[in-house]
Formats: sequence, structure tokens, C-alpha cells
Amino acid sequence: MKKDNIFVKKSLGQNFITDVSFLRKLSLLIDTNKKTSIIEIGPGKGALTKQLIKKDYNEISVIEKDDQLICNLQKLSEGIQHFNILHKDALTIDYNEFLKKNSIIVGNLPFNISSILLMKWIFLNEWPPLYKKMYLMFQKEVGERIIASHGSKKYGRLSIITQSRCEIKKLLIAKSDIFVPRPKVDGIVLEFTPHKKYLDLNINKLEMIVRKAFSQRRKKIKTSLAEHADLLEFLSINSNLRPEDLSVQQYCKLTELMN
Repeated sequence: MKKDNIFVKKSLGQNFITDVSFLRKLSLLIDTNKKTSIIEIGPGKGALTKQLIKKDYNEISVIEKDDQLICNLQKLSEGIQHFNILHKDALTIDYNEFLKKNSIIVGNLPFNISSILLMKWIFLNEWPPLYKKMYLMFQKEVGERIIASHGSKKYGRLSIITQSRCEIKKLLIAKSDIFVPRPKVDGIVLEFTPHKKYLDLNINKLEMIVRKAFSQRRKKIKTSLAEHADLLEFLSINSNLRPEDLSVQQYCKLTELMN
């Protein structure tokens, strides 16, 4: 980092991956073809980008907020066609307008904003979305909450909202020692594939009912969802259950019955 005159900014949640073997392994798991538009969030010094540009793709766009990293990315892009650099904050982009058909989203997401970014891509106006896959790095604890099954202590709002729209697969564990600076926790890479199970679902209503249920996590749903007692009965859902006991499907069916 000193050699390249780059300084880590804690405010941006920066942890750069330095393990080339890990990056190659990850790149092999990312599915692309000659029609794919790759969108990489937070490329940093371009370590993963160097692997991605070896793959088949139609175009690649990298989104980087940090001023000091843009010069490196410009050097990396020299001589490479269809390589776009967006000097922007990924949180400020309107992905409803930005995404193209056959996109994939790739990113070693800053741990401090990873969940916020994920929700932006889950709450897109149109579903199924234009992106075909997402390959995203999270803090391990957050990733485990995303993929948690009902009945688990880690299962909650993040699990339900995400699983209502995507099939999620664990790809790799990223040990903390592959990053600079080294974080206190390991990371995890997840693959997201949009599905069409609940196409008519109002995702905002789902978010509202899940938030209501888990706002009183230790209480039974006959308390937290008391105003929907008739719907629970109609769906034969035991009102003595706690919020984490209901499956994603049950929450989605409950939402579909709401006016």
C-alpha cells in the first residue's frame, strides 16, 4: 500500500484483498459470457478486476468512490475496450436506471454498508431484475444472517427479505488474513440468483410485516402480529409461534393476503 502511495480510509470501510489465489478461485466461480455486463462495486486497487477482465464479457463497469484509487483504475483500463470507470458512491446510484440486461453485480462490499447496498438491489422496482447474478462479499456474521433458515437465532428480517427474491448459495469463506488491513472477522462470498416464486408480492408490505414481527422478537406472533390474527388463522399458522419460527413462504403468503 505504501509503495502505491495509497492510504486506507476507515470511513469507507476499506479492506483490500491481497491473496491472488483466493481472487483466482473467486473469479472461476463467477459465471459470465460474451453478453455479460459486469458491474464491480468498490474495485479498490483492482485486484479482482484484473481477474475479471480475463473472462468473457460484453462490458465491465467499476464503481469507486475513493479519489486516490481512480488513477490506478485508469491505468488498469488502458487498452481494454468497454471498460467504464464510474467515480461515484455506489449508494447514490439509481440502479433502476443504471442496470442493463444480462448484468452481474460483483463486489467485495465495504462491511459498513453491505446490507444497505444489498437492500437497494433487492428492492428494485421491476422483478425479476435485469441482473442475472450477484457475487457479493459480506462480513461472515452478516452473510450467515442472510442465508439463515427459519428456526435459527440468526434468521430475521434480512434473511426473509432477501430469500423472498433470491436463491442464495455460499461460495467461499474469506479468512481475515487475506485482507489489508486485516479485519477482526472473516468474510463470506455469497451468490444470489433472482427467482420468480413471489412475482406478485409487494416487497414493501413484506418488509413492513417482517419489521413488525421482529420488533418484538421474543414475543409470540399473537402479540406482535395481533392485528393480522384473522390472516394467521386463515393460513393455519399457530399464533403461539415466535417470529423466527415462520418460514419465508409463510411470511410471503401472509403479505399476499394483506389489503
